[in-house]
Amino acid sequence: MELDDILRALDTGKISVMEARKMLTLYSIQQVEDFAKIDLDRARRRGIPEVILAETKQDAEIRKIVKQVMTKSDQIIISRIRKEDRKKLEGFVKSLGYTIGRGRNCSSISVYKKTPKPSGGSVGILTAGTSDVGLGEEARLVAESMGCVCHTSYDVGVAGMHRVMPALKEFVKNDVGAIVVVAGMEGALATVVSSLVDIPVIGVPSSVGYGYGGGGVAALASMLQSCSLGLSVVNIDNGIAAGAIAANIANRMARSAKTHDPQRPPAGRTVIQKSNSG
Repeated sequence: MELDDILRALDTGKISVMEARKMLTLYSIQQVEDFAKIDLDRARRRGIPEVILAETKQDAEIRKIVKQVMTKSDQIIISRIRKEDRKKLEGFVKSLGYTIGRGRNCSSISVYKKTPKPSGGSVGILTAGTSDVGLGEEARLVAESMGCVCHTSYDVGVAGMHRVMPALKEFVKNDVGAIVVVAGMEGALATVVSSLVDIPVIGVPSSVGYGYGGGGVAALASMLQSCSLGLSVVNIDNGIAAGAIAANIANRMARSAKTHDPQRPPAGRTVIQKSNSG
């Protein structure tokens, strides 16, 4: 039972206060046998759905977690699914009657009971090369699971600078709240984008690269050493975190726009009121 369902049941008198208290306690604490403790309150508390890192878990463990989480939540993200497990895992999810969200060249999927309610947030996602697309798609799946609309443009790296300009114009036109930039090799695209827009940029160094500084190390170092303000950086290949951060920023921006008071002075500005007394 979802949190809103519990509160509605209490409001309409279908359950007592004591029953609601018990259900809320059970809602926030859940343990799957002796190997997983699930944060069922994360989506409400942080706006980010539960994420399973599948890479380090057995197929049977993943299934148990999915089944348990989805008894009390509407969605879950399963990241870094091993190739040999993917077909069986997707078949299991479908057998439970849930919808699967997929991404191109992406090892992660989103699982839904129902489509997430639009938050009003908007996120832009760029990748430097086609080899980076999977991470961009991973960020998209997370941002969409948090209710955001995503605008994507892939293969727009600095080897052909002209390619990035149309994408940035589109992002500005759509008033995106944050931009995710995935880049391997020397990772320069994140700095370039950050230097051109007044929008928060989250850089994702990808492990695309070889030789000295390969495996994403050079891209990470380059982004961390960026002289362009407004650029934040997540760890190598961490599209999940980038999507969550971007969506949090965009959703907060959307909420702020809804509650904006035109009479309220901008932050940081002091307003001195005149006194009518002499």
